[in-house]
Amino acid sequence: MNKAPLVYYRTIEQIEEYRKRPALQRIKWLEAQMEFFYYAMPDKAKKIRARMHTEKWT
Repeated sequence: MNKAPLVYYRTIEQIEEYRKRPALQRIKWLEAQMEFFYYAMPDKAKKIRARMHTEKWT
């Protein structure tokens, strides 16, 4: 199963357009992305994530 890696590519123009948006709009977009990734995450990864958030890391 040699699939091409998932590449997330944006042009310089798209990056500049994103930078022009208000900070609050960018934060809301990032929060929506994090929520999506959380729901797409396998259960095992969610358990590891929850454990990392509850334990102290020094």
